[in-house]
Amino acid sequence: TPIREAIRKLELEGLVIMIPRKGAEVASISEKSMRDVLEVRRALEEVAVELACKRITPEQMEDLKRAYRVFASSIDSKDLISIAQKDEAFHEAIYHATQNQKLEQMINNLREQMYRYRLEYIKDKDILVEEHKQIMDALESHDVEAAKQAIRTHIDNQQSTVLKNLKIQTK
Repeated sequence: TPIREAIRKLELEGLVIMIPRKGAEVASISEKSMRDVLEVRRALEEVAVELACKRITPEQMEDLKRAYRVFASSIDSKDLISIAQKDEAFHEAIYHATQNQKLEQMINNLREQMYRYRLEYIKDKDILVEEHKQIMDALESHDVEAAKQAIRTHIDNQQSTVLKNLKIQTK
């Protein structure tokens, strides 16, 4: 029963598909699925940076800077999973700075669906460090519009990169 419930949850999240008389199969990454997830993420991330700009404490700003430095120093690693974890830690520092547990909870509910795309996106490492720096700088200066623009650019670039990588993989 616990396994069936776990598979059902994965199916509801769009991570597996059920095939009659065969079982569960990992769902492929589709352009539609990616767009759907990133549209929701973009909206939630914009709210997150807006709230973080207004509410971030000096201690939380230091946590964000530390997460940025750790991420930036790991970007040349060959371990994509480790890079993705450090990318998540950077974003989690922003979510925590919102001081809004419901928002953090909603974003965390998307985490597994976003993770598959994040692994594709971090393959384009060159731009990630700069995007994170722009987000961090806007938060540090409490510039809501710059933060929202930086996070939109970050997510739009993620979508473009993943689409490009998916098209390469299908050729």
